[in-house]
Amino acid sequence: MTPLMAHYIRPEVIAYACFGLVLLLVFAGALIAVIPRNIIYNVFGLATSLIGVAGLFIFLGSEFLALMEVLIYVGAIAIAIVFAIMLSQPMHLQIPPRWRPKVIFSLAVSAVVFVSFGVLVAHTDWQAAAVRGGGWRVRRLGELLLTRYELAFELISLVLLVAIIGAVITAAALSRSQAGREEEGA
Repeated sequence: MTPLMAHYIRPEVIAYACFGLVLLLVFAGALIAVIPRNIIYNVFGLATSLIGVAGLFIFLGSEFLALMEVLIYVGAIAIAIVFAIMLSQPMHLQIPPRWRPKVIFSLAVSAVVFVSFGVLVAHTDWQAAAVRGGGWRVRRLGELLLTRYELAFELISLVLLVAIIGAVITAAALSRSQAGREEEGA
């Protein structure tokens, strides 16, 4: 940055603007993931929100977690959801209207959780983070992930595999029941 630009634009302002952009990605993506009734838009909103969360990890100085967020959640999970959508019921079928008590209940639960988290954050005595030692490099995290925390890593992989298999089985059952209804109607 040239001295003339530094006189008018301080680096802190640029950092705050980038942080605001990342927060906008998280919240806008979360709203897109929840509000539209088209599931493809929901998946794109989820991916956008998760990319914003990866940006938050970068601001926290954890580039490894940001990379894992993008690779695992945005890459693998979003793709798995898209595959589940491809195997599920066609989108041209009529979508039933939302049940109002269910919507009101979900809004109330969301408000309670949001207020609870807000109170928790407001009343917590936050301490400055300790200076990290040199042992938290990407190589060290990889070694820990594949040695000490291998069981947790494998359990997460197993849960994801079960979720994908469940989505495929559910989609196959829905298509079989729909085919049976079409044969009865013919």
